Amino acid sequence: MIELRGLVKRYHMGEETVLALAGVDLFIGRNEYVALIGPSGSGKSTLMNLIGCLDSATEGQYILNGRDTSSLSEDELAAVRNREIGFVFQSFHLLPRQTALQNVMQPLVYRRMAPAERRRRAVEALAQVGLGDRLEHRPNQLSGGQRQRVAVARALVGQPSILLADEPTGNLDSRTSAEIMALFDDLHAQGQTVVVVTHEPDIAAHCRRTIRVRDGLVVEDVINTAAAA
Repeated sequence: MIELRGLVKRYHMGEETVLALAGVDLFIGRNEYVALIGPSGSGKSTLMNLIGCLDSATEGQYILNGRDTSSLSEDELAAVRNREIGFVFQSFHLLPRQTALQNVMQPLVYRRMAPAERRRRAVEALAQVGLGDRLEHRPNQLSGGQRQRVAVARALVGQPSILLADEPTGNLDSRTSAEIMALFDDLHAQGQTVVVVTHEPDIAAHCRRTIRVRDGLVVEDVINTAAAA
């Protein structure tokens, strides 16, 4: 599903060049549950941006579902993001004046889908994350955990190949964090491919595989036997 070949990313900051990724080779298969872990500045956020087609590599190839993304135009990359990848962010990124239902329907607007079908899918996605009774609530009427569940539903509504979560529990207390990670556990059990970017070992412990990044390189790639059990 995800295949990275010799991925290099350099950023130019004035006269200085920063090497964020120094040649990453990586394969993530369908229905894997993976943690990308590393400290600030390790390259994990850059790696997430490339996997999510939010940025392009300086060198190397990123092949997603058999398609080489390095040759795609900006419009084609936008289409890949909309159809193949569901994003969950630390800060939720919900539209404050829209209801939970409207927020979840939003990605489907760009597919020119009929309103009735958009609503049907959004209702199903909210029910899937346990918010079937919160359709008309706005973000300020929801708890932090509920807002993150809305964000997960929005990520799922387009039936993406990959659910990509960037520090999804960073703004939540420990109890709510555990609830959100249990939701990801359930989604993986249902067949969803999940990639979680985190710096927290207890969050990574939920995942079946941990990929540790340091200084722009993958330095460890292990199966979590406890999680797999």
